[in-house]
Amino acid sequence: MPELPEVETTCRGLEPHLRGQRIHAVIVRDARLRVPILAELAHILPGLEIRGIGRRGKYLLMDCGRGWLILHLGMSGSLRILPSDALAEKHDHFDLVLESGFCMRLRDPRRFGAVIWTETDPLRHPLLAHLGVEPLTNDFDGAWLYRHTRGKKGSIKQTLMDSHLLVGVGNIYANEALFRAAIRPTTPAGRVGASRCDRLARAVKDVLQQVIAAGGSSLRDFVDSNGKPGYFQQQYFVYGRAGEPCRQCGVPIRLLRQGQRSTFYCPDCQR
Repeated sequence: MPELPEVETTCRGLEPHLRGQRIHAVIVRDARLRVPILAELAHILPGLEIRGIGRRGKYLLMDCGRGWLILHLGMSGSLRILPSDALAEKHDHFDLVLESGFCMRLRDPRRFGAVIWTETDPLRHPLLAHLGVEPLTNDFDGAWLYRHTRGKKGSIKQTLMDSHLLVGVGNIYANEALFRAAIRPTTPAGRVGASRCDRLARAVKDVLQQVIAAGGSSLRDFVDSNGKPGYFQQQYFVYGRAGEPCRQCGVPIRLLRQGQRSTFYCPDCQR
């Protein structure tokens, strides 16, 4: 599933193509996404100008003046900028056609994505209202992490992945950040002290920023708005490397299951 860096990469790739563009038409080839696409969008959106596009957690927010499109890539979705007459393929479900002659096309083989219209504050939408702090903002640091983990008995890895607490840190980058912070993923969150919280908060920010710079990771389906895959997976320290030697100490990387998700760690480097 695309995580925060992949969504941010998509957002940054789309923005220069969309900002200031007027919508010419909407094409819905298959409305049966996780949240069915409203047929009324074909009448609502044409003529509106796109004022900008941003991100909240793993959701993209497109400001259309009189309302907002909330977009989610689901497990396999991608948004691409293409000529509006580009031949649609099997899993191309939605086109936002621009007066520039290009379109933003949603490709979603598994149809877990979403294209939602709202004319009220999108941050108050039920999908976004309860999201936690953004990890790349100044609101998130070691002191914040320390305060919000006191008394928590759940593992530090599962705490990092709790979107009600901290948004956008999915399985891959939780593994990688914990390795860089030298913290074992199974450690109870409440037992991670202030200095280690500082180290972990910095690791989370560093990992996410490096992934964005690398264009994301390409596990299975992710590509950016130009159809190009990211390449951060070439830099993984632990994720997907069970049995392989640790890049720092040479001890084999171990695999365990936490909350039905795969966890990778070095038993020597992470304590």
